[in-house]
Formats: sequence, structure tokens, C-alpha cells
Amino acid sequence: MLQLAFRSVKERPGRFAATLLSAFLGAGIVMMFNSLHDTAAQAGIDAQSEEILSTTGGVVGSYGTLLVFFAVASTLTVNVRQRGDEIHLLRCSGATPAQIKRMIMGEAAFVAVIATTLAVLPAMLAGRLLVSSFKDSNQVADNVDYAFGSIALSTGTSITLLSSVGAAWLAVRRATSDPTTTAAKDAARARWRTIGGITALVLGAGAAATTLAIDETEPALMAPAAYAAVMTSIGFAVFSPHLLRALLAIYGRPIQLLAGVAGYLTVHNMRRRADQLAGVLMPMILFTGVAIATLYMQLIASDALDAGGVQKTADDKNLESLNLVIVGIIVAFACIMLINTLYAATSYRNREFGGQRLAGATPRQVQIMVAVESLVLTATGVTFGTLAGLVGILPYNIVRTDTIWPEQGPATWITVTALAATVTFLTSLGTTRRSLQTPAVDTVTAAA
Repeated sequence: MLQLAFRSVKERPGRFAATLLSAFLGAGIVMMFNSLHDTAAQAGIDAQSEEILSTTGGVVGSYGTLLVFFAVASTLTVNVRQRGDEIHLLRCSGATPAQIKRMIMGEAAFVAVIATTLAVLPAMLAGRLLVSSFKDSNQVADNVDYAFGSIALSTGTSITLLSSVGAAWLAVRRATSDPTTTAAKDAARARWRTIGGITALVLGAGAAATTLAIDETEPALMAPAAYAAVMTSIGFAVFSPHLLRALLAIYGRPIQLLAGVAGYLTVHNMRRRADQLAGVLMPMILFTGVAIATLYMQLIASDALDAGGVQKTADDKNLESLNLVIVGIIVAFACIMLINTLYAATSYRNREFGGQRLAGATPRQVQIMVAVESLVLTATGVTFGTLAGLVGILPYNIVRTDTIWPEQGPATWITVTALAATVTFLTSLGTTRRSLQTPAVDTVTAAA
């Protein structure tokens, strides 16, 4: 089966393009920031330089690990779902579930190794640029030489490999389950997801309460507030299928009235595919929640210092730079993860689109359906991402300004929302338009 996995990756590389891109970007981010630990570990580094390098590497490295797993898991899940007929054929040919699992996990391991190898040079260049930016802002001494060593290589390789193989194992479990036990296993997984989601929400609420108990002069004030936004975002992401169904129960009828046939198709499909759409909502909620929380908290901190006539210290500049770096990385990676997931999920629907056209739906109605779906997904992701961000923003603002609602305007929120909407619409509609260029009969025949 391992030989079959190697041959599958070699002969059909296009099948693994989305997973390869996710793993490549994830490995690059992890190695880029963990190379800061290699740099900080050199002899003769002053205390301030060592602190900023180690802090940045540790904070963003941990976020990167989480993002790598989510990114690879989302693309691998779609990949395995697309190969349902192939997996069924292998089962009928005598392959056991364990053999199929080894094959798909082997494919994921090969892709991870390739992605990590390709990511080494870009990670080195990006890490060198990051250290140079710290030097330009006088946060790191000019005599510090950039180093890319064992810490970066070992963490990048191990995290990407474990994330890929682990995500593949999770994705293929359901595909190879015995039909007689699938319902019981689905129920067990649903219980564990519920426990995980509730735990994340409780941790988020606890971090928000911790923020309220910290003095406003404490440098670490922003850390629990940011953690509150992250954990609440994860909690909402876990429950996103239920949240989406709840919103459709409220707005489903108005959508059908406004969009006609396309609206009916939208509501029907989204209710049926709510669990699958969680893969799209997860990066959108994480992106929106973390970006809004971090940006607004940095604005609140900067405005509070300006209002008090206080000169920014080196620690203030370090924290501001760290926040901007974190947001930049999360925004870039979450957007790419969202594009990857949307592209893979929409491409998977070629047969569905063909069937709808053969049943009488026009290409324009299909495109309107996808546009309305994109609107609902964006509204759902932004809504709960914003709520998650507020879990961190409000307690932080209360401590810093003694007011509940921040005075900063909606410009930052509008920018983040516009970016999420643009990525969603362009990817979904672009992929759908490409699918509609193929005759409906050919699409259904090729996918069958």
C-alpha cells in the first residue's frame, strides 16, 4: 500500500495540489518563526534581542502549529471525500480498511516531506527579512546574525508531517468505516466535537474574565484577551454546522423569496451540506475573530498611550510589532487556507452542478445559487468571528479605558469583512464558472 501511495502521488500530482500548498505554507511559517529560536540561541546575543526573538518565535510558532493542522485537515478531508468511489472500488477489490488507511496516510506523508523540502529556502529568506525588520526598528541589535538551524528544521518537519498524517487518519476513518457501525461512530465523534467546542468556549470565557482581573499597567494584559478571542473562535468554528442551520432556519424563507429558484437551491443545499461547509466556516471564523481582536486591541493600546501623552517604550514597540506580525501571518495563511478549501469544495461539486443543469437549472441560476451561498457563508463567518473578537476586545477595553465599547471606528472591521467576502466570492464564483464551461452531460459522466 505504501508503494501504491507513492505511485498515486507521482502519477496524479494535481489531486494533491491543495494539500501540498497548505503543507508548504504551513511548513514555511513554522520554520520561519522557529528559526528565530536558532538566532536567539547564538552566543553573544544581548538580552533585549534574545527576548524579542524568542517571544516572537514562541507565540507565532504556536499559532502556526494550530493553523497548519486546520489547513491540512480541511484540504485532506475534501480530498478523501472526492475519492469516495475509488475507496469503494478498493474495498470491493479486497483491500482492507487498514490498508486503505496506510495508503492515504502514506500519501499525506509523501506530500508533507515534499512540502517541507520545498519550503526550506523560502522560510530562510523570510526569516532573514523578519530579523532585518527587527533591526531596522531597533528591537534587535545590528550585530545579531540570522541563523537557520536544527530548531527550525526539526519543528517544521515534525509538525508538518504529524499534522498531515494525523489529518489524513482522521479524514479516512469515516470513509473506511463499516456501514453497520458508521452511525454509532458518527455519534461518538459528534459527542467529542461537542465536548471540545464547549471546552474551547469555556476557556475563552475564562481568559476574558482573567483579563478583567489584570492591572492595566501589566505588559501581559493583551495575552489573555487575545487567547479569549482565539479559543472562542475555535469554539464557534466547532459548532459552525449548528450555527449555520440556525441562521438558515431564520433567514431561509426570505432568501428563497428574494432569489427565487436559486434561493431555494441555496437553502436546500446548505442545509444538506452544513457539516461539509464547516470546513469553509472554520478558517473564516478564525481569520475574522483573531484579526479583529488583535487589530482593535492594538489600536486601543496605541490610542490610550497617545491620550495619556506617554512615550512608547521599547516593550510597547516590541508588542506592537509582534501583534502586527501575528495578524499579518494569520491573515495571509487563513486567506490561503480559505481559498484552498473553497476551491477544493467547489470543484468537488462538478457533478452536482451538472445534475442541476440536466434537471432544468440554467448556468445563471447555478451561479446565483453559489453567490447566495457565498453571501450566507460570509455573513455567518463574519458574524461569529466578530462575536469571538468582542470576547477579547471588550474586557481589554474595559481595563484600559474604563469604558465598555471601544471608541475606534468601524473601518478596521469593514476592511477585515471586505477581505473575507472578496476571497469567498472570487474563489467560489471563479471555480463555478470554470465548472460550467464543461457540458452538463460530460460533467456528470466524468464524475460518475
